Amino acid sequence: MTVSAAPRRKIRMHIRPIAAVCLAVVLFWTIVAMFAPLLVHYPVGDMVSYDYFGPMSGEYWLGTDYLGRDIYSRLIVGARYTIGIAFVGLILAALIGITLGLLAAAFGGLFDMVLSRAIDTFVGIPNLLLALVIVAGGGSSIPILIFAITIIFFPGCFRFTRSMAVNVNALDFISAARARGEGHFYVMIHEILPNIVGPIMADLGLRFVHIILLLSGLSFLGLGVQPPFADWGGLVRENMIGISYGSPAVVVPSLALASLALAINLLIDNLPQRIRDQLE
Repeated sequence: MTVSAAPRRKIRMHIRPIAAVCLAVVLFWTIVAMFAPLLVHYPVGDMVSYDYFGPMSGEYWLGTDYLGRDIYSRLIVGARYTIGIAFVGLILAALIGITLGLLAAAFGGLFDMVLSRAIDTFVGIPNLLLALVIVAGGGSSIPILIFAITIIFFPGCFRFTRSMAVNVNALDFISAARARGEGHFYVMIHEILPNIVGPIMADLGLRFVHIILLLSGLSFLGLGVQPPFADWGGLVRENMIGISYGSPAVVVPSLALASLALAINLLIDNLPQRIRDQLE
């Protein structure tokens, strides 16, 4: 008597073409930001040409800016500031917001009410206004920008995490875990968090786009990364006069900013990737 082998489970990953393209764009800018010092042609603060708002050429791939500096080099380094500051600020905001949201859902009661009301006070303040107050008080430095991003975006992370965690906390398997004597922290880490990590990651992706746009807005107002360095918003601001010359110095940073924001939004709209287990 022969025993037939159990059918093998085959995992097929279905990726929409638009998601693949958007993922490629996000990975491209991420790699550029990581290896920026190796990719630049000239120091970002050096005037390398007397031809201000110069056109694209073999020597200056993306032309020159209003002071004759190489836009390609400044764009590459600007990617590191735009993506790097936004990423660090997002991680800090997520750590604080997710942790507090899980605590509020797990403990509930008076602790949840007091914590939620305290954090709600930040929500009523417009993001840009709060950022302007923080930067005006602390100065336009990278640590202050990261601090401002953290303060502005952790309440949103808290509210989203809490709303998801409260729903999961009411399910039967959470009650079973508490009945067998598991503590609050065990329930938070091993029961609630694994069941909400997907929506949280999608939410963080959208917040990353909002952070990039806020940071670019501050730089456009002159309160972001300070000269001679600049993020993409700063590059647009300092070369605005180049619009009348048709200069790539203002067009290219705008396209870079738009491509990253649009790619992340479309990528999130088409994710998670549909992974289906099918029996042969």
